[in-house]
Amino acid sequence: MQRRDNSVTVDVVVEDETGTARVADMVARAAVPGDVIALHGDLGSGKTAFARAFIRALTAADEEVPSPTFTLVQTYQAGAGTIYHFDFYRIEDPDEAWEIGIEEAFAGGIALIEWPERLGSLLPADRLDVRLEIPPEGDDNTRRVALIAGPAWSGRIGKLRADIAKEING
Repeated sequence: MQRRDNSVTVDVVVEDETGTARVADMVARAAVPGDVIALHGDLGSGKTAFARAFIRALTAADEEVPSPTFTLVQTYQAGAGTIYHFDFYRIEDPDEAWEIGIEEAFAGGIALIEWPERLGSLLPADRLDVRLEIPPEGDDNTRRVALIAGPAWSGRIGKLRADIAKEING
């Protein structure tokens, strides 16, 4: 993953999908319209599970949140505004993102993006990168979650780090 100058990283290891959901909930509570949250990881690493928990934290616990693998985007109305959940696994040209509303999402929504590397230069530098991976020393349920904050998150990442330390590590 490309590192950005002045970024701040928060790392946590969670033991199961519930732990991933707890981190997603904390990120959701810190998110504001205009945020871009890029979800990185291999197939099966938990990107959709993270997005599902994030969306449910801002909408309803029983909100139906299907994977947008085939639709490419799903939208949800929340108190904070519109959440756009993109999955770019199937796009071949970054310009295809314009056709499904990426500009609108960047302008005033909260954009959750699976497979953000497929956007190339269209991916804003000022974003929160969430890297999900199965650590070599973990089991199939364990995930390492790294949050890499760009400038828009600089004022929020300290509280997020403290919340994670208290609720996950503590």
